[in-house]
Amino acid sequence: MPSSLRVKKLGAHIGARVDGVDLSAGIDPEIANAINAAMLEHKVVFFRNQHKVDDDAQLAFARALGTPTAAHPTVTSRGDRLLPIDSRYDKANSWHTDVTFVDRIPKASILRAVTLPRYGGTTTWASTEAAYDRLPTALRALTESLWAVHTNRYDYASLHDEPNTSPTTEQRSYREEFVSDVYETEHPVVRVHPETGKRVLLLGHFVEKFVGLGTTESAALFDLLQKRITKLEHTIRWDWRPGDVALWDNRATQHYAVADYDDQYRRLNRITLAGDVPVDVHGRRSRSVVGDASTYSEVVSPVALAS
Repeated sequence: MPSSLRVKKLGAHIGARVDGVDLSAGIDPEIANAINAAMLEHKVVFFRNQHKVDDDAQLAFARALGTPTAAHPTVTSRGDRLLPIDSRYDKANSWHTDVTFVDRIPKASILRAVTLPRYGGTTTWASTEAAYDRLPTALRALTESLWAVHTNRYDYASLHDEPNTSPTTEQRSYREEFVSDVYETEHPVVRVHPETGKRVLLLGHFVEKFVGLGTTESAALFDLLQKRITKLEHTIRWDWRPGDVALWDNRATQHYAVADYDDQYRRLNRITLAGDVPVDVHGRRSRSVVGDASTYSEVVSPVALAS
């Protein structure tokens, strides 16, 4: 590891802070490799005091670590490579792994604080590797045989509206764009991580049902497994400050943006890195059922970063 780089572990299963690097100055391949290794080990890593990082520097950082995707498969009106996470449109306050409704699940995401509320607005990440590792033997055997249908048409957002409230015009517009193109993919519930070889759970709020199970059975099993993933011991909660940047392994985590900041404005900018098609423990690849994600992202096989 470069002598300037310092990684401080923040939790037993997930989370670390990386010090000693100025992302706005660009990073060389050695530092890129070290940051990627820290992400693989700790699942999510945080960089404080990156006040000079703007959109261009964030994109340059992403390119040093991999291949940026388009901003989003369906939400294309708000940016090309960079997606604003804007509280006027959506608060993302449910547990999810980004964009699992396509076959080529992103490798990682890079999120930068732009405008923060005076209080609240934290984000929590959970390790899906730790959740799998701590499953009882019988549940492991079950999950390794299961596949799930992930789709963007599943209206998870409506499940999280406050009682007696209606979505705003901005929220309705966002949701309409979100489902403007329908995607549906069958993924294994347990995938083999392409860089670490570890087994991880692949679920989150885009799951509509399990293949071969009915609605009631799917809901009960989904709830059981999600509770395993989001046990507090498997999570880390980050209190954003101006200048913060977070990088997380999208293949081994879920995350949840905590909507505890009332009607204050919150915006963070996200850039996503292209990934591969998940493979289960028997070597079978995820199957695209509806939708072609080739314009959103390349399929990128994981390789060591250049040295």
